[in-house]
Amino acid sequence: MSATTVAHPSWISTAYDRMIVELKEFFRSREQMIFIFAFPVIFLLLFGTIFGGQDLGDTDVTFPQYFLAGMIATGIINTGFQSLAITISIDRDADALKRLRATPLSSTAYFVGKLAQVLVVSVIQIAILIGLGVAVYDVTIPTSAAAWLTFTWVFLLGTAASVTLGIATSSLLRNAKSASAILTPVVLVLQFTSGVFVVFTQLPSALRTFGEIFPLKWLAQGMRSVFLPENFAMAEARQSWEHPMAALVMAVWMTAGLIVAVRTFRWQRYDDN
Repeated sequence: MSATTVAHPSWISTAYDRMIVELKEFFRSREQMIFIFAFPVIFLLLFGTIFGGQDLGDTDVTFPQYFLAGMIATGIINTGFQSLAITISIDRDADALKRLRATPLSSTAYFVGKLAQVLVVSVIQIAILIGLGVAVYDVTIPTSAAAWLTFTWVFLLGTAASVTLGIATSSLLRNAKSASAILTPVVLVLQFTSGVFVVFTQLPSALRTFGEIFPLKWLAQGMRSVFLPENFAMAEARQSWEHPMAALVMAVWMTAGLIVAVRTFRWQRYDDN
């Protein structure tokens, strides 16, 4: 009898299949969808209604225009960092990661599936925010190719940094029960010190210095450079969009997250022997 040759699925097909699984799990989870989609929408409506008629300083930029860029940035952080870290922790505690490790699915295909899911969800989230900003607050959308090129690299680099940090953080959390309690205050502090909920230049210098350490401040500033007029750069802390510094800080955090994730990621619970 001749031996039967078993055709193993390619890496691309397994990564694609994993992305589909991740997307199905996300859209079937009402809690995740409410957090990811409703959270930035609610805050955009809330802050936009409270401060909607106000211009920022001597500029003709309205608060909703400014706030939209910040909510896009924080939406990326919520999806790629906070939500991802929590869901991986939940999967680990439920032994889902342990079972996946016993399948032909490679670790790289698993993580690429996670990254692809974050990208798809973030694009949908951004589209909702932009649509809401245009429909409700008449925000101006950039039309130049240069602005959208800036949007693309800021979005991709910010997402990559968020995802690697989310994976790394999931390994540092002892269990899923504490994940939300630990990460929610962290993200809130970053939002208030990164120019998301408060105009960055209105913060005390110590808080501005603190915010500049982390990627959210640079992600938000990068998005402002897309959605705000070019002359608004003079109203920034250093009278510049600082694109090279933004790229450097996000790249450093992405690299740090990747290194920590590779060295510490666990497929099993901490109490497993």
